[in-house]
Amino acid sequence: MIKNLLSGDGPRSRILAVTLAAIFAALALAPFIFPGTRPLDVAAKVCVFVLLVASYDLLLGYTGIVSFAHTMFFGIGGYGIAIALSRLETGWTAIAIGTAAAVALSLVLSFLIGLFSLRVKAIFFAMITLAVASFFAILASQLSDVTGGEDGITFKVPELLRSRIVAYYLVFGVALALFLVLLRIVNSPFGRVLLAIRENDFRAEALGYRTVIYRTIANCLGALVATLAGVLYALWLRYTGPNTTLDFGIMIDILLMVVIGGMGTMYGAVLGATIFVVAQNYLQEAMKAFSGAMKGVPLLPDLFHPDRWLLWLGVLFVLSVYYFPHGIVGQLRARLKK
Repeated sequence: MIKNLLSGDGPRSRILAVTLAAIFAALALAPFIFPGTRPLDVAAKVCVFVLLVASYDLLLGYTGIVSFAHTMFFGIGGYGIAIALSRLETGWTAIAIGTAAAVALSLVLSFLIGLFSLRVKAIFFAMITLAVASFFAILASQLSDVTGGEDGITFKVPELLRSRIVAYYLVFGVALALFLVLLRIVNSPFGRVLLAIRENDFRAEALGYRTVIYRTIANCLGALVATLAGVLYALWLRYTGPNTTLDFGIMIDILLMVVIGGMGTMYGAVLGATIFVVAQNYLQEAMKAFSGAMKGVPLLPDLFHPDRWLLWLGVLFVLSVYYFPHGIVGQLRARLKK
């Protein structure tokens, strides 16, 4: 049964299997084993970013598409929900309308971007998506009557979702279901064609596959899942703003998570998102504790000062790339082959 759920694509490494099982158990039981508001918030963010990173890995890792517009679709999902719940009567109907509108807009934009841009070389496509994402971020900031401008939109959710445990399990359950759907897609014949296009698009074209169509479909699928991730994140935060969804820094974080976990693996999204989000939230506190314990020792208290947490996060990233050039999952699988 587990093999069917994983679409026949198991971890293929005992260490990876144990790690994934531990992450799954921690997230599934987070409200009970991690009491407090902050740990539950971190767990919910891990769920959302696992889904967001997995949807980006479908583009970058499986299709070879470098896109900088992924946070735009993430933001569309968040703003769709926020506008609907702030302007309509708070309820599940408003959530359905907001989600449907966000998904429709994302599919139209991703289709147009894919159809007219994926014919050009990879670097030009990346620049086009960067321009479109920047334009959308500026538009969201300028249309303050609709989007709330720089302040964003705070909204109420249906009574059932006011329980943090119920809201968390909605985020966890939907994220898990969509991740399994993505795993099914990349292990289907469609996913095999995407891998062929990534490896050699000219050969795939010569075999009769319309590469532009496949890339456009992959772009639409990635945008769809990113939009739903934005919906989940907005429902959890009960707020949407430029800094939570549209910031270019989030796009960089997604890229780092994909690289750390391993491109073209899907399971890399789980490891990359978990490591990065946990480090982002707790590395500063760990450094503060270590710096305090090292008082009286030359250099160490200053070197590990909490204000330097971004420096050490960068060091951790460099080390992970050096020792795991194919990402953590890729390296574990490579060792298994040897």
